[in-house]
Amino acid sequence: MSHLRISLAARLLGVSDDTVRRWIEAGRLTTEQDESGRHVVSGVDVVTLAQELAAERDLADLDSGAGIRSARNQLTGLVSRVTSDTVMSQVEMQCGPYRIVSLISTEAVRELGLEVGSVATAVIKATNVTIEGVRP
Repeated sequence: MSHLRISLAARLLGVSDDTVRRWIEAGRLTTEQDESGRHVVSGVDVVTLAQELAAERDLADLDSGAGIRSARNQLTGLVSRVTSDTVMSQVEMQCGPYRIVSLISTEAVRELGLEVGSVATAVIKATNVTIEGVRP
């Protein structure tokens, strides 16, 4: 089973170390000591908590175009940069800790009113997603 240091769990959850410690005190997460004597949390428990936190957030009201979609991967965030030429635009978004970059038509950028600071949703429908991990 994978174990994470409190600081790494906090970064992955998008909260402070102190918040993770409060969750530990409240019983929302449990700790163990690793071989160095440091407190660590179970990776499985962090995943469960991340899923619970995501379920508690209702971002659908931020997505004005929300409807029924076949794409399950949706990230709502803020437009952080738009670089356009006459035909195509590169739109960068900050969705929580994640930077998303998309190439779309400049016409679509205008129609959607995308500019720095706009709230938008990246809808991702991919047949090929590469996942990298750390070797144990």
